[in-house]
Amino acid sequence: MSSTDVNRPPRTSPSASHLSDADAAPLLPPRGERTVSATAAYLLAALRLSIGWVFLWAFLDKTFGLGFATPRENAWVEGGSPTTGYLSNVPTGAFADFYNGLAGQAWVDWLFQIGLLAVGVAVILGIGLWVSAVAGGLLLIMMWTAVLPPENNPFLDDHIIYTLVLFVLAAIGAGRFVGIGAAWERLTLVQRAPWLR
Repeated sequence: MSSTDVNRPPRTSPSASHLSDADAAPLLPPRGERTVSATAAYLLAALRLSIGWVFLWAFLDKTFGLGFATPRENAWVEGGSPTTGYLSNVPTGAFADFYNGLAGQAWVDWLFQIGLLAVGVAVILGIGLWVSAVAGGLLLIMMWTAVLPPENNPFLDDHIIYTLVLFVLAAIGAGRFVGIGAAWERLTLVQRAPWLR
């Protein structure tokens, strides 16, 4: 494979059946000759879109009270607090008092909602995956510490798994396939500050 193949932008128009392992979209930075298969690239894109939707859906449901986790009367747009229910009732263990004290504070609500929205949109678009991994990971780890020890496992739960997934997606540059990560990385600002990738 030539260096031009490595720098070639990922192909998004053909269907998966027309892509072979030989012409799979490169996902890693052009430092090497590494590529993943088309099947793996599509699976990584599905994983990225899925976890992005987890964050975006939480924002939408808490903001508008769509009746799933948040009833309409508790919606943020109706004057409800996105953090009160969870931080007042769920926390257990060593950090319970700390989280109870944060429940319902406006600055906590705003930071939480902005974090959910920003991480969700960025991960779905495939941009700023390192920043999203750190911000989303911080949100998830805080939720994990709120329920220590986890209910079904002495240590590991879905918050840790989601955090690892975010960092894996950032590490492999998963926004370059079925996303706008490749175009994002060509921006001058992003080239000057690689942590924005």
